[in-house]
Amino acid sequence: MKLKQLLLATSVAFCINAVPAMAQEAAVEAMQEYMMFSEYESGIILPQQLDQTVFETALFVDTRDAGQFEEGTIPGAVNIEWREVLDRIDEIPEDRMTILFCNTGSLSAQAAFALRVAGRSNVVVMQTGFTGWQQDAAYKP
Repeated sequence: MKLKQLLLATSVAFCINAVPAMAQEAAVEAMQEYMMFSEYESGIILPQQLDQTVFETALFVDTRDAGQFEEGTIPGAVNIEWREVLDRIDEIPEDRMTILFCNTGSLSAQAAFALRVAGRSNVVVMQTGFTGWQQDAAYKP
């Protein structure tokens, strides 16, 4: 009886350890596939490209924290902190361009990468972020 219990415990332990490893392997594979087949500038947009048409059709997602969002943001932007984008992916439409931004573009780039690996090809990051938009946007309502 003890041998059966030992074998069962060993099998359970193996499964518990193997599942996370397999999940990690799948995640790495998805990231590699995305990176290998992406165009050099895919997934980005510059403030100079934000003309009135883009501004009126895209969803802007401010990926900064709530305090920064309250201090000022792009008109009409919604606030989804960068680390919450996958938890709140249902709030990000699949049928129109979604532009993620933070202050400079670094945190929103992480969020955009995660969303693009998760299959959201309509998501782009605004390089130079909110600061760049304030200085260089082609259109500001």
